[in-house]
Amino acid sequence: MSEGSKLCTFDAESQYVDLAAEVFSLLSDATRIRIILALRSGELAVGELAERIGRPPTVVSQHLAKLRWGKVVAARQDGTRVFYSLIDEHARQLVTHAVFQAEHVVGGGVPEHHLDSAGMPVSADPAAASDS
Repeated sequence: MSEGSKLCTFDAESQYVDLAAEVFSLLSDATRIRIILALRSGELAVGELAERIGRPPTVVSQHLAKLRWGKVVAARQDGTRVFYSLIDEHARQLVTHAVFQAEHVVGGGVPEHHLDSAGMPVSADPAAASDS
């Protein structure tokens, strides 16, 4: 069963609420969101990430350290290069949905993520939305 079709059964008293708040805090930085978006297609080295998101490698490295601490990204060393990748799909989905929500706030009318390839509105069912 995929996450999209699985219902969240946690209530307001769940032991995970405080940890979830820490995840949102970790993801509350635009550079970290850009890193996660860049890593959706697969692993990248720091230099490649820095180039893709337009930030200096030292800044990207600092943010990657925080994302590693939060168990959002994993590192793999190959010689002198370190490659980073997302640990699982959850951070990708959180960031995707946050960007979709921003599209609702900024745009007027029907956001692009609610349109099919012909530009026609699609179902408002959240389970039908794409995470790409």
